[in-house]
Amino acid sequence: MTDVESPSYVPGHGLLEGRTAVVTAAAGAGIGGATARRLLEEGARVLISDAHVRRLKEYEAELAGEFGTGPVSAVPCDVTDETQVGALFDTAVRDHGRLDVVVNNAGLGGTAELVDMTDDQWSRVLDVTLNGTFRCTRAALRRMRDTGGGVIVNNASVVGWRAQAGQAHYAAAKAGVMALTRCAAVEAAAYGVRVNAVAPSLALHPHLVKVTTPELLTELTAREAYGRHAEPWEVANVIVFLASGYSSYMTGEVVSVSSRHP
Repeated sequence: MTDVESPSYVPGHGLLEGRTAVVTAAAGAGIGGATARRLLEEGARVLISDAHVRRLKEYEAELAGEFGTGPVSAVPCDVTDETQVGALFDTAVRDHGRLDVVVNNAGLGGTAELVDMTDDQWSRVLDVTLNGTFRCTRAALRRMRDTGGGVIVNNASVVGWRAQAGQAHYAAAKAGVMALTRCAAVEAAAYGVRVNAVAPSLALHPHLVKVTTPELLTELTAREAYGRHAEPWEVANVIVFLASGYSSYMTGEVVSVSSRHP
């Protein structure tokens, strides 16, 4: 295994000029926050959303300070609440006239051995991670169908393919996101909508550190071919690719964003 330093940050190239995008779970330093920033750098108008209202408002102010108040706005949304999901997407269409890109990033993790896992632990992870992606995908498709197309990118995980102890609920949810992506893509093609997903392995950010032990993070990092974790913006780059015209003939795909070896 070779240790490789993180690459230099890639500047924007205007790939999404004039597009309107919605990103869920976008508050803070994780993949959602990095994706919102990358979309703005590529010229999109971005509506960020999160269930954590304080963090959401703080991140909106941070982005507005960099990109101006016009391109960025925020709407709190708990993806387990259908009324809030509907309001989020209605706001995007009302304020911008259409909906071009949706990034379903909201998810919930945790660690629990299956033998000790409670119904509440299982159901909560499934409701946020899988059902939340379903609700947002459904809401996006209904509006994209009426406005003439768009792109949906879901955030899955390599854990949806690979077994990991203590992750039965999360793995099941992410495998479900992959299957949902494929089925939605087949149906959405008739509306001119593409649906794809990314499957990151290890993108380190403060939220992950809070729910993962240092020992497990060290073990997971050691499995990466480059000997390092991904930066959240490296995953966001692939999301931007899937949202852009460069992936115009791709739909129903789950793209691994990983240097992990068996």
